[in-house]
Amino acid sequence: MSVSATPQAPAKASFKFPFWAQIITGLVLGVLFGWLAKSQDISWLKTTLEQVGDIFVQLLKLAVAPLVFFAILVSITNLRKVNNAARLASRTLLWFMITSLIAVGIGLAIGLLTNPGAGTGLTPQDGKLPKKTGSWIDFLTGIVPTDVVTPFTELNVLQIVFMAAVAGIAALQLGAKAQPVLSLAESVLELLQKALWWVIRLAPIGTVGLIGTAIATYGWDLIGKYATFTADVYVGSALVMFGVYPLLLATVAKVSPVQFFKGAWPAIQLAFVSRSSVGTMPVTQKVTERLGVPKEYASFAVPFGATTKMDGCAAIYPALAAIFIAQIFDVQLGIKEYVLIAFVSVIGSAATAGLTGATVMLTLTLSTLGLPLEGVGLLMAIDPILDMMRTATNVAGQAVVPVIVSAREGILDKEAYQAASSSPLDERPAVAVAA
Repeated sequence: MSVSATPQAPAKASFKFPFWAQIITGLVLGVLFGWLAKSQDISWLKTTLEQVGDIFVQLLKLAVAPLVFFAILVSITNLRKVNNAARLASRTLLWFMITSLIAVGIGLAIGLLTNPGAGTGLTPQDGKLPKKTGSWIDFLTGIVPTDVVTPFTELNVLQIVFMAAVAGIAALQLGAKAQPVLSLAESVLELLQKALWWVIRLAPIGTVGLIGTAIATYGWDLIGKYATFTADVYVGSALVMFGVYPLLLATVAKVSPVQFFKGAWPAIQLAFVSRSSVGTMPVTQKVTERLGVPKEYASFAVPFGATTKMDGCAAIYPALAAIFIAQIFDVQLGIKEYVLIAFVSVIGSAATAGLTGATVMLTLTLSTLGLPLEGVGLLMAIDPILDMMRTATNVAGQAVVPVIVSAREGILDKEAYQAASSSPLDERPAVAVAA
């Protein structure tokens, strides 16, 4: 007796609210609620927005320290699976430096053209010393931790990277003996990334809190005082992200820039909201792999970039900020100072390693130039708004460089690159089910 399957009516397509649309909705609601809290002086709304944003950032921070350690450890050991690993690593570092140099050049040019410190009404008395400062001595001596616990409790990402790199190189030297530890590290990394995915899904809600708090706290009046400087940071970042990167993709990698942004956009938009290159790292790695970069290489290049590749925070921003602060304090900058800014931006990027902000990098730049560190206080109020665009630029660069290097080395999967378009939050692509 044969039984024939009864054809079933096709299921109704369920409406799915795209993640990018959720983020945009969060941005709009954040601006609206922030404006209401500010204009109507609604204290409970401002407090609620602040708490929502703080909880989202704290959830990201919770995963940062172990995520960085195990990501760097696994990424270094994964290089043994890649042909010409040393060549790939050196080319990656070279392109990090090239793009940083271009970015700082754009920042300096915009600053010299627009004079962002002129006409603000700000004076040196408005500045104050930052809580955290950076110097070359602190940077060099601060790489090596005094113990293995403090870097994790104080979230010193640079020291965590150092320990992870040492552990990874030691594991490579041990070979098969280290395999049980590496298997555990890979499992822990997958667990952390899975947990972080849950946090990332909360990004639209976190957006409402973070954007709303910025508007409710600072308002449009304060933004108006820094209008030229804010515009400079956004324009400079946009020129790098939508000008320099596409040009390099088209001419050096010989791939479609439009297709790159289709694939990388989920990571870029999350970076804009979260203001965290490290927190965005799992998304950045996933979109980079979907753009055709081999997984073994992406698992090295992206974590490495998330802790050292900062075109927004370490190149454009300190260049503009140095000019801005010099004008407020009436200090003349010359060719030597501009060269020093470029040097600090290219060499000192690792000093910005952390969750959010670029204060350490800025103080490192100012101390190198001999500018007053009180100038950092002039920019603290506006920093969250600037940091959104800076971080988006950082993450775009962290995805661009592996694509360029892979394309030049002939290991980029061009078919995967052309197909990359879906959100990284879609764990499984939709497939046709046979009747």
